[in-house]
Amino acid sequence: MKFEPIARGTYPSLVYPPYKSTVKRGPQQPLLRVNAPAATETPLGFGKFFTDRDGRYRFVTIKPGPYPWGNHHKAWRPAHIHFSLFGNVLAQRLVTQMYFPNDPLFEFDPIYQSIPDAAARERLSARFSMDETVGDQMLGYVFDIVLRGRGATPFGL
Repeated sequence: MKFEPIARGTYPSLVYPPYKSTVKRGPQQPLLRVNAPAATETPLGFGKFFTDRDGRYRFVTIKPGPYPWGNHHKAWRPAHIHFSLFGNVLAQRLVTQMYFPNDPLFEFDPIYQSIPDAAARERLSARFSMDETVGDQMLGYVFDIVLRGRGATPFGL
């Protein structure tokens, strides 16, 4: 299996000064590449995962709201949900965030803005879906996490 290289500027820099805590916790030395094992199917272990035959998951939660975080004056994070994905080993952990469409705080959020490619930032927003909406009980959104290839979800911060 071959994958196209990911375009420079798709992912955020690991140290992004406007996002102040990256300066303190970001790597100060060059990164080392960890060779990943061949792609294989592995058992999911204990627990129940709700998925369909196309590999789609369904999560039901309360939509989060924005919150203040002290990074700068009037610093508020847009509403978002973190996803943490694990591969076969701990070093294969990927973390990303799912945002909700058209949040007015996007332009003020240095974490969101740390991704230089506008199209890559856009891939972090879930899409509202009337098909996934459940009557008058809950709104539905679709968020695709793509691990490799041209449409990969930005990971990192």
